[in-house]
Amino acid sequence: MHIAGAAKAAALRRMGQRLCLVLVLGASPALAAEWTPPQGCRLDLTVQQRSCTVAQHYRCEGDAPGDQWVAYFTDEGLVSQSRIDAETRWMESTDLVSGITDRLDPDARDHASLSTLLQTGSDDFDFWTRSDSGERLRHIGRDDLTGTVEIDGETLDTTRFNLRTFAESGELLIERNGSQFVSRDLGRFFGGAETSTDWTGEAQETNDSPVRFIRRGEAGFGGTTPDYDCNMQMVGLPAGGGA
Repeated sequence: MHIAGAAKAAALRRMGQRLCLVLVLGASPALAAEWTPPQGCRLDLTVQQRSCTVAQHYRCEGDAPGDQWVAYFTDEGLVSQSRIDAETRWMESTDLVSGITDRLDPDARDHASLSTLLQTGSDDFDFWTRSDSGERLRHIGRDDLTGTVEIDGETLDTTRFNLRTFAESGELLIERNGSQFVSRDLGRFFGGAETSTDWTGEAQETNDSPVRFIRRGEAGFGGTTPDYDCNMQMVGLPAGGGA
């Protein structure tokens, strides 16, 4: 399951956000720049994605074997960074706008497992995250493999997923359904097309699918300016559907 889900659910809860009509037409483009990871880390891959985002995938000395980091940029700059382990568990995720970090609780009824998904074709999970502000969220869901696809020369497994995020009180905060992608070679998920519904009943459709995979030595490696969907309308759907 793609790590951005934990940050998204936590951000919605903290802000008390109702999904609404957001116009990004005419947004001022960010200046071109090349990103350098923190000292002791190596940038492995830059991914240009839908929804006007760029992902920088990197690894750091001193982390556990298999750990990976990703930093996300929009046309407004760096907005979040996250770390997964070799099983793609959400070890930590920081919303750089709010400054709040969510971390995985070590005890879980059923931790997410990439190896289980790839070996059996499905993986159920039920785990908790805790923010440094003290908030605990429970994440329950399932990933299923559905096929394969090639994007920009990369062979990826396609998945179908469902994720429900609950407050510690048991209140359902957000439910997400959609598709994502898995790279067996890279050992990680990439976002896809999904619908998320918040606690008010309002829904939003998004598409964070990868478009270009850029490696060291290729044009655009380390670039932070998003190339796709930056001049489109993003519309939140009210309860019951319709714009």
